[in-house]
Amino acid sequence: MCPMLWRESENTEEDITEGILADMAKNEIHVEHQQALLVLLREFDRVCQKLNISYVLFAGTMLGAVRHQGFIPWDDDLDVMMLREDYDRFLREADSVLDHKKFFLQKEFSEHWPMFFSKLRLNGTTCLEKFHPKDPEMHQGVYMDIFPCDNAAKTELGRRVQFFCSKVVIAKALSRRGYETDSRKKKLFMAVCRLLPEKLFHRLTIRGRQDSTMVHSFFAAASDYGINVYPRAWFLEKKAVRFEDGEYPISAEYDRLLTQLYHDWHTLPSEEDRVCKQHAILVDMEHSYETYLHYRDGMQFDGYTRSIR
Repeated sequence: MCPMLWRESENTEEDITEGILADMAKNEIHVEHQQALLVLLREFDRVCQKLNISYVLFAGTMLGAVRHQGFIPWDDDLDVMMLREDYDRFLREADSVLDHKKFFLQKEFSEHWPMFFSKLRLNGTTCLEKFHPKDPEMHQGVYMDIFPCDNAAKTELGRRVQFFCSKVVIAKALSRRGYETDSRKKKLFMAVCRLLPEKLFHRLTIRGRQDSTMVHSFFAAASDYGINVYPRAWFLEKKAVRFEDGEYPISAEYDRLLTQLYHDWHTLPSEEDRVCKQHAILVDMEHSYETYLHYRDGMQFDGYTRSIR
């Protein structure tokens, strides 16, 4: 089930919000939302080319590129992955060439964004998700996700320690950002993690061996240890593939990478499984998220998202 997308009308602000909330349950895929994601990807790619920084489409975006030559028809997000050294350089240098009138780079662990990965946001839009932000100044425009890919420890035990440390960092960040769940296990873990030193656990997660032949994506919504550890070589060789109306890089080892992530990725899911993950509850391409801030606190959710985003 995908969120309602508002289109411009002569309705009042209250009518706008009520109309969106009344239609949130419609199972629609909004071409306008995907087109906005494509605008973000074009700008991200332009910046990376300008700065000579490498990246690849990742996860469902990579799957969409290979299997659909664009978005998975029922998907509503866009993911890219960068090796840590490229990711850090992007965060340092992107502001020098980014079009700040249209876009906002939401950097990891920055003011108003306590998370461990970054986003590129589209100004003047709204993308409200299933949580109540603790920081009212957090940018909540339509976004694409930018994930780091980190050095993995040499040993299996070392990588397991990194995975656990990443869970501590994730829990602490979600607690500061705002995260709602009905899981007692998650609530208890987050409460315990609040007592732990974040910088230490973050350093242990990303450190590994600088010359490691393996890398991990534990900070990229990784819920399973096994499928999120890869040979570094998979992210060094790339190939350009069609994605909607352009060409963008994916891993040259996309078949092995997709098989690890999704197993039989060639086969389409059943009709009933072709549903939107619903990362957002409200998407508005015509109005800034600031329009809805005074409605946000009173919003009630039918369920909770499992996403860390």
